[in-house]
Amino acid sequence: MAQRLELEVKAAAEHLDAEVTGGYAGDLLSSVIANARAGNVWVTWHAHPNIVAVALLTKLAAVVLVAGRAPEDETAQKAQEEGIPILVSKLPAFELVGRLHGMGISGLHPC
Repeated sequence: MAQRLELEVKAAAEHLDAEVTGGYAGDLLSSVIANARAGNVWVTWHAHPNIVAVALLTKLAAVVLVAGRAPEDETAQKAQEEGIPILVSKLPAFELVGRLHGMGISGLHPC
């Protein structure tokens, strides 16, 4: 996924082999906690350290920041320590989500 979408790895490159079970896009942290599923890739605008806590809580495969946003230094450091891959896309969220879906990564989760 990272290579195909030309994503820049900012933290935890050694954990990029995690299985991706689907995707979630959103910037309301409580919504991500309530709706993202283990193994999902989370597409977000946020770059602050709270994204690492959310990713850990929901057991996400990775966090992808959009529009070329870089994680704050504290965020990248915490993600590295916790083994949460953070990647950066130059694409806007809408375009990135479309490409992820085109690769077969769905936002649907089983009932």
